[in-house]
Amino acid sequence: MIESSTPRPHVPRPRAPRLIRPAKAAATAPPALDGPWAPVDKRLDNPQRYRLPSGTGPEDVVVDLAGRLVTGGDDGRIWRWPARTTEAPVEPELLAETGGRPLGIEVDPRDGSLVVCDAYRGLLRLTDDGTLTTLARTAAGTPILFCNNAAVARDGTVYFTDSSRRFPLHAWRRDILEYRPNGRVLAWSPAGRVDVVADGLFFPNGIALTPDETALLVAETSTHRLLRVPLGGGAPAILVDLPAYPDNMSAVGDGTYWIALASPRLPIVERLLPHPGLRRVAALLPTAAQPQPRRYGLVALVDGEGSPLRTLHGPSGSFHMITGVRQHAGSLWLGSLYEPAVARVSLL
Repeated sequence: MIESSTPRPHVPRPRAPRLIRPAKAAATAPPALDGPWAPVDKRLDNPQRYRLPSGTGPEDVVVDLAGRLVTGGDDGRIWRWPARTTEAPVEPELLAETGGRPLGIEVDPRDGSLVVCDAYRGLLRLTDDGTLTTLARTAAGTPILFCNNAAVARDGTVYFTDSSRRFPLHAWRRDILEYRPNGRVLAWSPAGRVDVVADGLFFPNGIALTPDETALLVAETSTHRLLRVPLGGGAPAILVDLPAYPDNMSAVGDGTYWIALASPRLPIVERLLPHPGLRRVAALLPTAAQPQPRRYGLVALVDGEGSPLRTLHGPSGSFHMITGVRQHAGSLWLGSLYEPAVARVSLL
């Protein structure tokens, strides 16, 4: 199904349950940001910014095969900067308008087209001329309610997260407070088939393939865990408990992975886990009265077991709620759910 990339009205936002069904769980306590997580490298406090011409919240970033930076904003527009733009920010070109909310964006290594996770439209393909194709809107007989992040295999198979089957993007806080395994990992094949790879996950978000493509690394936001999901069968294995809430992931290609960490963990949220009634009330409060993510910039490079190799911090929160991270040519590109710009820092 080919659809024009000309401007289109926003697709309807699905209704979200007003009442959550919170599960009771044992209280946990956030670990300190010390040891390999200590805020020694604070370069995220002074990034170079590339502002979106319209909209805000460039949730993910990718560099295509031609070296061009691509991101999408909350107004449904996808922007592309020319290659070699690290010296001075320039205006991007409008590549497409999805009419929804683009989140994760990945490159298909076979032809350089982009695979877009749109929170409200499902899994899309975007070609170099701005043409959008819908790949998947349903899986296992149910709608893909919260298409979030993806990884593309060498044969074109797209593995992606459907973060919640109960709460769409605009109600993500309710899913976190409910603390139930509402999410799943799906696989779209070039033949058009959509399969469930793993189900019963707690807000699965970032996803990346191992170099041999025998397994996936998947970040669960609400449980702040990094999982390994084997593709040859078998249950997901917990690799590590992270000190912050993970969002998108990207593979470097050498067996290491960057993880965007949207916020250090919140003690109040973890103390509320044994109290479903209090969480039910919290979910009914105005957003401003609910527990808020900290204004803190944080990304981490981890190995295949989830052990941190390098962490970059922005304690001032000058670029915060980092949800996307991508390494390219000595630079690290950052996306954010709230900022009006993407950011770049040198890794040298």
